[in-house]
Amino acid sequence: MGKVVVMDHPLIKHKLTFIRDKNTGSKEFRELVKEVAMLMAYEVTRELPLEEIEIETPVAKTKSQIISGKKLGIIPILRAGLGMVEGMLNLLPAAKVGHIGLYRDPETLEPVEYYCKLPTDVEERELIVLDPMLATGGSATAAINFLKDRGANNIKLMCLIAAPEGIEAVQKAHPDVDIYVAAVDEKLNDHAYIVPGLGDAGDRLFGTK
Repeated sequence: MGKVVVMDHPLIKHKLTFIRDKNTGSKEFRELVKEVAMLMAYEVTRELPLEEIEIETPVAKTKSQIISGKKLGIIPILRAGLGMVEGMLNLLPAAKVGHIGLYRDPETLEPVEYYCKLPTDVEERELIVLDPMLATGGSATAAINFLKDRGANNIKLMCLIAAPEGIEAVQKAHPDVDIYVAAVDEKLNDHAYIVPGLGDAGDRLFGTK
């Protein structure tokens, strides 16, 4: 079973408080989401393999470590996942970015893919799927399915806030995927919103209703 990592660093907790606050406007909300994503990128890449090379400092030759050629891919789920991309790229500028667009079919309530543009070598990359909210888990599960259908086999999921129901759904469908979150909230309400949550992340990022 994939692990669930809750990143409870004081800086993340502090910024998440203001992300949750309904009085935080779109400009500040976007900046905070970007900052938290960057802090989370530090942890989600903790296990990247290293290799040793020789360099020369101003004082002497020495052996030192660099990331071992690991190819990374950042995959935001449209549209709210876009808010997390810039923060990730601040730390991982060489990563390629793919996009997956999903909507929920009003009849079947199943997620349907309407857009998917991925790096061509997706099967060789460690992919980090981004979505601020892990509510029912439907969108994340579907997005991971679409990635696996295209040959991806090394996938992590990174969210700001998760409901226990969403974590359980993703773990059941994709037991090989590690989940990284900044907070696990209480529950889903009758409208499948996370409680206490932060409202609709897409609307708050982009100033829509």
